[in-house]
Amino acid sequence: MLAAARLGSFSAAAVDLGITHGSVSRRVYAVESWLGTPVFVRHGRGVRLTPAGEHFSRQVESALAKIADVAVDLRAARATPSRLRLSVLPSFARLWLMPRLAELQRACPGLMLQVLPEHRIANLDGSDADLAIRFGGGRWPGTEAQLLMKERLFAVAAPKLAKTLRDQPLAAILGEALLHDSDTQHWRSWCEQAGVAYRPRGGERRFDDYDLVLATAEAGLGVAIARWPLAKTALDSGRLVRVAGPEFTGKKAHYVVTRNGETRLAVHQLMSVLMAMAAT
Repeated sequence: MLAAARLGSFSAAAVDLGITHGSVSRRVYAVESWLGTPVFVRHGRGVRLTPAGEHFSRQVESALAKIADVAVDLRAARATPSRLRLSVLPSFARLWLMPRLAELQRACPGLMLQVLPEHRIANLDGSDADLAIRFGGGRWPGTEAQLLMKERLFAVAAPKLAKTLRDQPLAAILGEALLHDSDTQHWRSWCEQAGVAYRPRGGERRFDDYDLVLATAEAGLGVAIARWPLAKTALDSGRLVRVAGPEFTGKKAHYVVTRNGETRLAVHQLMSVLMAMAAT
């Protein structure tokens, strides 16, 4: 059908495909019977697509292009044994991993790394990902986890807001909008360390991704808990500055996670490079 549409003739399509004119006609008839509508208008010099035929042919061409892309990816995967898929939270990918990706590739020249930013916990049996960087307590069923980095936590705000909080009692910070990523754990820990009761008076905002917390704080819309080193770039640039209050270690940490009994050399090489990068 696509050949006839492209060439405008059943005869030309038959020559192009190396089959008979009758075979082309029968195949087009089968498509029209299946769709329940004509896909070609016949005229003296050949054929042209009906509106339904044009719509159908565009969808078929798009589907075939996607199939071809998948086939290319699968062939590349077979030809590249050291291709690995790394599952990671989107915020960690944007704030820590992506700025270091070129360095990571230089350290692993034979590796084709595919970064999978996702919130879900990927299966590490080879169906979803080969390894992951996860944030939590360090225990996930059926996996082995190695500590990548802990976080240092402290309160930060945009420069203008931070200036208004200077020399104010710590409780004054709770009068501003507190910014959270997913839950209130970090601010509750900050209050516990600071010796003040957790009673926000300026409102609260919650976000699924930590980089949105930082962006909101940079806009001057509240006070955030900096998770070092994820907030390093924002602090180094001066877009955020530290405000008064305690600094403490987070209860959760980042881990490199693999399936139990992982033996592939490429996986262990990537893990070693990630651990070295985190250490520096």
